[in-house]
Amino acid sequence: MMGRRTIEMAALAAVLMLAITDGSQAQDKKYPNWKGEWNIVVPRLPGQGLRFDPSKPFGKGQDAPLTEDYKKVYEDNLAELAQGRQGLFLYHASCLPAGMPAIMSAGTFEYIITPDTTYIVADTDMRRIFTDGRPWVVDAQPTYRGFSIGKWIDEDGDGVFDVLEVETRGPFKGPRSYDASGLPLHFDNESTFQEKIFLDKKDANLLHDVITVFDHALTRPWSADKTYRRSAKDYPNWDRTNCLEGTNYVTIGKEYYLVTSDGYLMPTAKGQLPPDPKYFGQVQK
Repeated sequence: MMGRRTIEMAALAAVLMLAITDGSQAQDKKYPNWKGEWNIVVPRLPGQGLRFDPSKPFGKGQDAPLTEDYKKVYEDNLAELAQGRQGLFLYHASCLPAGMPAIMSAGTFEYIITPDTTYIVADTDMRRIFTDGRPWVVDAQPTYRGFSIGKWIDEDGDGVFDVLEVETRGPFKGPRSYDASGLPLHFDNESTFQEKIFLDKKDANLLHDVITVFDHALTRPWSADKTYRRSAKDYPNWDRTNCLEGTNYVTIGKEYYLVTSDGYLMPTAKGQLPPDPKYFGQVQK
């Protein structure tokens, strides 16, 4: 049976074939050239982890405008991390998708533009931004990436679109965090994101994604300008990784363990109890 990701990629391939046969030359003249491999630009700052605002240090250095309640949630999360536990960033242990906005903070991206939909293919997931004028879906299923509707804008009036404005709403799945330190979004999963995606005015190989987050865990909207550098490779490899590749984490119930190189389960935190083996026979001594 085909996996969900395989089905999605097969559907995307079918859409692209239709775009090629349906006036792609006229389309190229109307839409900007965002072809190629785009890599996230992360300035070297103290704390090298990937972060929501690339201009600020990782973790607490992000200085997120959290409410008092969610400052406490974040501090408890950091204390859990200090004990060796997983915290709120569940990607590596449970292999959950990073979701919005973390999906736009790491790795390599490809933008595939058709008149009705712009696809953002990332290392770990794929976003669809619908630009066909459809209304918001009232009965959408919750996802980690949300539901995105966009609008193309020709700012300088030269007949070519310059900016893709995007709004992304839920329902979302959660919990979601901004980065690997577990910087949290509200557990009600009612976030809204607004984006302006455009090429740099002075450098056609630099793409901006200005993301503004509206979330009940924030005291005000929080914005960051993420930038991506277009690779000079004529034929990108489009390497893709999966969080299951090489991970030593094992999730059992709500606990996270590590598997040693010789195949034994070991704790990740001091005092962590082993899983209950009640469904297994007793070891014969």
